[in-house]
Order: sequence, then C-alpha cells, then structure tokens
Amino acid sequence: MLIIVVDKITPRIKYTLDFIFKLRGLSYKFELNEPKSMELSNVIFYSSVKRKGKWIQQAKIITESTIYSQEIGISQFGSEECYSFDDVTDPISSIFYHLTRYEEYTSIKKDQHGRFQFSLSKLSDNWIEKVMCDRWAEEVISFCGLNLNRTEGKPLIVPTFDIDNTYAYKLKSGKRKILSTLKDIVKVDGSRLKERRTVNSGSRDPYDTYSEIREIYGRFPSTRMFWLVGSKGRYDRNISIKNEKHRRLIRKMKAKGLNIGLHPSYASFNDLDKLLQEKSRLAIVVSEKMRSSRQHYLRFELPRTYQILQEAGFEHEYSMGFAERAGFRCGTARSHLWFDLEKNQESKLTVHPFAYMDGTLNEYMQLTISQSKELIRKLYNEVSRFGGEFVFIWHNETIGDYGIWKGWREVLDHSLNLEDES
Repeated sequence: MLIIVVDKITPRIKYTLDFIFKLRGLSYKFELNEPKSMELSNVIFYSSVKRKGKWIQQAKIITESTIYSQEIGISQFGSEECYSFDDVTDPISSIFYHLTRYEEYTSIKKDQHGRFQFSLSKLSDNWIEKVMCDRWAEEVISFCGLNLNRTEGKPLIVPTFDIDNTYAYKLKSGKRKILSTLKDIVKVDGSRLKERRTVNSGSRDPYDTYSEIREIYGRFPSTRMFWLVGSKGRYDRNISIKNEKHRRLIRKMKAKGLNIGLHPSYASFNDLDKLLQEKSRLAIVVSEKMRSSRQHYLRFELPRTYQILQEAGFEHEYSMGFAERAGFRCGTARSHLWFDLEKNQESKLTVHPFAYMDGTLNEYMQLTISQSKELIRKLYNEVSRFGGEFVFIWHNETIGDYGIWKGWREVLDHSLNLEDES
C-alpha cells in the first residue's frame, strides 16, 4: 500500500490522486504525519515543505478552495513537460488544473457562440494531441516506484452522431417549405430545387443515413445518438418534434437498440427551464429517462452549463472537446466525474471526452481526407497507449458523401476500422 504524506487532505488533492491511482487500480492512503515504522520506499511526500525521501513539491492551487488567474509556466517532471505554478513544478497540480479546465473559469474571452476557444488555452499544438493528464499520472506513478503493468490495448470505439437536421427536405412543410424553396429560386440553386422535387416525389432524402447508423450500431453497440428537439430558432433548425413521422423515426432508432440522448438546443444554453422542456419532449418520445446529453454547437460554459445539466437530472455529458481543434481538451480520453471548482467538490456528472468532430477536421482545420485520417490514427494510438475510450462525433448529414462532405465517408470508415488496422 502506497502511503502519501500530505500537509492536509483537501477535496482537490483527493480528486486528483483518485484519478492518478484509483482509476488505474492502484491503492493508496493518506497520512498527515510521517509514519515512524514504515519503510520510506512505501512513502511519498506531497508537501510544500521539502522532506526526506521521495518528495513532490506541492503548489498552492491544490490546497485552495478559491478560483483566480494562476501564474503558469512550463517545466519538466520526469520525461514529460508539465505546468509550474509560481515556479513550483507540480505534476499533480498540473493534472488538477488541466482535468478540471481551471483556465476556463478565469477567462472572460469567448467566441461568438459564448465558447471558450482553443486559441485562448495554455494548451500547445503539441499538448492538445496528447492525453497529458494520463502522461503526468504515469510519471507520478513511476516516481512513486510503482509498477503500472500497463499493456497497450485496443480502446473501446464509441461512434456518436448529432442529429441537428433530421432531413434536408423531407417532412418540411408550410411556411418553412415555401421560404426554403423561394431561397433556392432567388439564389438560382437549380441543384437544390431538383433535389427538393425528387425527394418530394419519393426519392431518398440526402440526410437520411439512418440505415447506415443502424449498421454502425450493429458493429459498435456503444454507438450513441443525440437528438435536437428544441424549438425553431436561428441556430436550431430541426423539424418539429410534434411531427408524428419525426417522432416515429426516433422511436424506430430507439427500438433498434440505439442509445438516444438529448442534444440541448442553442437556445437552451444555461436556461434550465428550456433544458427541462426539451428533456421532457424527448423522454416522452422514447419512453425513457434522459440521462445523456451533448450541447448543440458544443456550446457550454463552466461551471454553469454542467451545473444546470446536473439540476436537470443528466448523468453523462459528451461535449468535452474543442470545436475548432481535434484532440484532448481536458487531457484524457477516460470518462471521469466532473469537479465543480465553484463548489470545490466532485460532482456526480460523468464527463466523456471526445477526440474529434467531423466539422473540426473539414471546416475548422480544413484538413484533407488524407490528413484527417493521419491525425485520427495519431489520436487513436495515444488512447491505445494510455487508456480511455475513443469517442468521436459525426452527423447524419455528413456521412452520406453529400455536398462538402463528398468523399468523407472514407474518414468515418477509417475511424471504424482502426482496430483492424492496428
């Protein structure tokens, strides 16, 4: 049993050491005083004051309960770069700072959608593509003289699909259908007018890729769908959930065994009443309690959004990643309980980080298909080496080789076949 001697036990210390040790099946216990009868080989000192034996200098951040802008530098611990806090090199505090997304609490700058951007982060282009919290954890474990007995394995592949627009043309009627048609006429968009006519005549809608999603679910039972059912607005443009054919499709996907979660609308951002309304709508359709969610536009703000999700009864959250940059926003691919810095305590909400989103590769990063496949392989190898789940995001409208997504089904297939190509 590893004994960790600390100056005091705080919620932040316990949370971080549980991530380092317990999440990897390693046992430890705290002591406030140096054990007199124990061999020092079983003891690690984590203290602000230098101690004899194995000692990691403790930064103040890990013992505090307040939130403020930290003086951050880059230092070295073992074979990995890590953060330093007021010139104190502390890999344990580095994990806490990174895993909890501490820097997002102190940033007032946001993009047009109210999101914290990768460009504002202290994460470098190199760090974002690595599970830095897991790397630091392994350095700490090695420093303690423990054997992790880690063997590289194949991580669970978790394909997820956001349903922002159930159909391109189908089920759209009335004023919305007329205005969309007039827009195509004004733009002299003959191809869309032709498509609209053929779909209205019974041809397959270009966004109707649900049979493909069911096939993917057949191979990967972990597949999840997040459905947008919010009221129509500028950024929320899905078909009304009151449409019985729309409801029938959702029930059909649920009946096939797919896990259906809520895609909280853009308009519900930090609005508990709207969130509860949308949650109720979808729960009624699938006749099941809504436990999982992912924010539309990946629009979340810490800690408010996660606090509201908890108040609404959600247990699993899948938005942890950047829209504009693929990689590991919180430094791990492992599911973990969210730590609410404002309340200074571990929550009951489980965060499921994702590695990349389709639009990140094609629209934000503007990578080619070949470059995207190369990056995905790199991210997958990182998860294979250090553990976690390989979660990624696509949309029903992006997997059908349609429009700007012509040829991109190849990238999805590459992601689904990573295990076979390892």
